[in-house]
Amino acid sequence: MSVLTYPEAIGVGLLQGVTELFPVSSLGHSILVPALIGGSWKRDLNVAAADSPYLNVLIGLHLATALALVVFFWRDWVRVISGFVSSIRERRIETVDQKLAWLLIVATIPVGIAGLALDKVFREHLGKPIPAAIFLTLNGLVLFIAERLKRGGTGRRRAGDPAPVEAGPDAEEVDPDVLSDRRITKLRWGSALIVGGAQILALLPGISRSGVTISAGIFKGLRHEDSARFAFLLATPVIGAAALLKVPSLMGHQGDGIRGQVLAGAVAAFVAGYVAVRFLTKYFETRTLTPFAIYCTVAGLGSLAYLTLG
Repeated sequence: MSVLTYPEAIGVGLLQGVTELFPVSSLGHSILVPALIGGSWKRDLNVAAADSPYLNVLIGLHLATALALVVFFWRDWVRVISGFVSSIRERRIETVDQKLAWLLIVATIPVGIAGLALDKVFREHLGKPIPAAIFLTLNGLVLFIAERLKRGGTGRRRAGDPAPVEAGPDAEEVDPDVLSDRRITKLRWGSALIVGGAQILALLPGISRSGVTISAGIFKGLRHEDSARFAFLLATPVIGAAALLKVPSLMGHQGDGIRGQVLAGAVAAFVAGYVAVRFLTKYFETRTLTPFAIYCTVAGLGSLAYLTLG
């Protein structure tokens, strides 16, 4: 008998696709929403339940979200891969594409190591509604602190302020994404490690991968739109690799009776993820993390109160 219905799979797919990229934590919502809905959703979609395939289903859905990021940023990934290949061939790191390729590699190392070492510990022992509600509240506080520090006299441009004019007679003809990459590649290698390492916190259910990465980028002087762009580029290999490690389990006995549902959820996650990244890349050109900080704090505290007092 299936432990995952089509409505549940599609609902979770839509939820995962949106919340993975919005700075509000996909894992936190994937744990909290079924618990708050109750009934069969609470029973079927329980990460901590013994022998439950739900966690592997969630990580499998991440593959669809990673694919949505690849489709949206395909031109950028062509340049990044070309930069990496030319850097190896020429044994130098000089162009923007070469530097961006190596920044992404360096920034991925910390979370790659931590993910392999600590993923099971974090997710299985903390994958319950109350810890998720607590960490979601903390996620909101992190986003709020990032915005306060951004406005605290650092001399850097606030989101929504006019962007400084790029130097050069042909600046207006340059692709905005290329200009963003130029600013991103001004990061030092140590700063890239810190920004990438922030993703380790996303192993805690309720802490958003994109949220902490964008916040770390802001701490290191990136504009909101550049920090979001770097976060989404960083998320692609991390999410994709983690998902690919779990897909084989869904091809085995854990996928029996739910493969059709997982496919339906993956389609929903792909569509939701593509719409989300398209929206957010424009949103962060002029706006801030503050609305997400408020949402996470209120949703986290509200869920905690409901789960403990209800």
